[in-house]
Amino acid sequence: MSDLVSIIMPSYNSQGFIKDAIASVVNQTYINWELIIVDDNSLNQNEIEQIASSFNDKRIIFIKNSLRGGAAKARNIATKVAKGRYIAFLDSDDIFKPNKLKVQVEFLVKFNLAFTYSSYDLIDTQGKKIGEFKTNLEITHNDLLKTCSIGCSSVIYDTNKLGKIFMQNFKNREDYVTWLEITKTLKIVKGIEQPLLDYRIYKNQTSSNKLKMAKYQWKVYRNHENLGLLKSIYYFLHYTVNGLLKYKIKR
Repeated sequence: MSDLVSIIMPSYNSQGFIKDAIASVVNQTYINWELIIVDDNSLNQNEIEQIASSFNDKRIIFIKNSLRGGAAKARNIATKVAKGRYIAFLDSDDIFKPNKLKVQVEFLVKFNLAFTYSSYDLIDTQGKKIGEFKTNLEITHNDLLKTCSIGCSSVIYDTNKLGKIFMQNFKNREDYVTWLEITKTLKIVKGIEQPLLDYRIYKNQTSSNKLKMAKYQWKVYRNHENLGLLKSIYYFLHYTVNGLLKYKIKR
């Protein structure tokens, strides 16, 4: 019997895309999984619960937050109840490719790894492929300070090696600071070149939104990593340049 994979999915007003996200888990070639959805007090929480229930699959667990706490808190609630040896993440608007779990579990076992991630395809709100992101196959803590090459929905890790990982409530960068902490422990993490999921891109990912993310990134350097001013500027310049080059979008 293959080891259980617990898939962690936070949800907030996600009725537009969560059905496709859940279906991508149900359709996995790796069948020993549980999907833990934590809805973060959505305005239409009952509708989202009905979507999850419509799959009539006992492997799907739906948890309601009575107060909104953010994605990190939602993921941590799911992590607490997770029973799997492996824990994977899936945002409610992203889509696993059918062999995602199988490929990653086999990769972890083959190379005796604690943590891995993958490349991914980019899709628009209609589900049309519009580009791709090719990740680096090896990433150090220093690499990660320059750019985040690890997509949250691409991650899976082994709790036998790392224990359960709980995210800090660091606004809009909670997954990123988690990977930073992991790379301090593991020194180097290894990824899979094959795209194993579809990551959704929105039209409102505009210059103003990028400016907000840049502010959060600066806070990571200064408040989380406690870097000095010059080092923060050094890494921030790398972050800015890499951000411009990150995705290959079809024009």
